[in-house]
Amino acid sequence: MKKTNAMRLLDRDKIPYTAYEYEVIDGKTDGLTVAMSINQEPERVYKTLVTIGASRTYYVYVIPVAKELDLKKAAKVAGEKKIDMIPMKDLLPTTGYIHGGCSPVGMKKLFKTFIDESCKNHKTLILSGGARGVQVEVELEDLLRVTSAEVEAVV
Repeated sequence: MKKTNAMRLLDRDKIPYTAYEYEVIDGKTDGLTVAMSINQEPERVYKTLVTIGASRTYYVYVIPVAKELDLKKAAKVAGEKKIDMIPMKDLLPTTGYIHGGCSPVGMKKLFKTFIDESCKNHKTLILSGGARGVQVEVELEDLLRVTSAEVEAVV
């Protein structure tokens, strides 16, 4: 398996992880398909969403793949009047990642990151490894440390 930026960062910080590879079929990168592809419960698999606030500040939200981000809750925890999803064309230049391969670990810049409070139900989380077809499983405490994330109710 080829190392991704996210994996290199985890290696650098001596954070243990388990990598999962899966085949992307017909461009399907939705979280439920990914969870099924790696034979994991969707509750443990999280997706990374990048948003932009009214202040033009970027925020990252890590939520369960079967859930939707509540934009009002997201704005509130970020201290913004309004939050919108980042335009798809801006994802790569802003984060260094493409749609379907966006990880909260190893973005071009460390953006303010929030992980949904449902993460407290799991010792480890599975999330994008930084490329389509790659997921990594990391301990919650390690993920919080490497992303400087806060745990909040955002779904």
